[in-house]
Amino acid sequence: MFLEHDILEHCQVDFLDFITIYESINHELWHLYSLNQTTKEELRFQRFHKAFLHFKYDNLDLAHVWADDYLKLSPYKTHLVEDAAEVLEYLKDRYHLHIITNGFKEVQHIKLDACKLKPFFKQVIISEEHGFNKPDLRIFNLAQEFTGAKNHECVMIGDNYEADIIGALNAKWKAVYLSATPKENTDKNFYRIDRLIQLKEML
Repeated sequence: MFLEHDILEHCQVDFLDFITIYESINHELWHLYSLNQTTKEELRFQRFHKAFLHFKYDNLDLAHVWADDYLKLSPYKTHLVEDAAEVLEYLKDRYHLHIITNGFKEVQHIKLDACKLKPFFKQVIISEEHGFNKPDLRIFNLAQEFTGAKNHECVMIGDNYEADIIGALNAKWKAVYLSATPKENTDKNFYRIDRLIQLKEML
């Protein structure tokens, strides 16, 4: 998409610098979405429009085109977090695995199928289908209802501190925070890891 629409020329920026800005904007918009402070539609195109504007390129029409094209292309990309397949193989016979996602409903099952991950999970709970996002306590309660689990039996493993970890703790679940920036965990309410493979030592 970057090459097809001549973003290098329009924004005078190389791909990696553009992606750095885009990821920061995208992260912030997903945070607002989880708090119901922006809509799905706004998130879809504003993440691109705001990235264009950062480089003084105002093209709202192209942002809408990118919003559509991105959802058509991205679910079929199959690159996984490092060690994901090994860790899932390890966990599948030891625990009941489920997903709670704030991701858009039209792409979640496509992603799981494309990456061959669906057989690992018994329940895929898509917040958009139920009207409330993580960290809303109701999505965690719904997950317990669907799975028949008690809160002391539940462990959330997530990479979003606000949506995953705070949401899980509010539901009185255990929580494991996958953070790309490793540092000493001074909060004893949850565990912190910087690589998924560490779950094999914990669980």
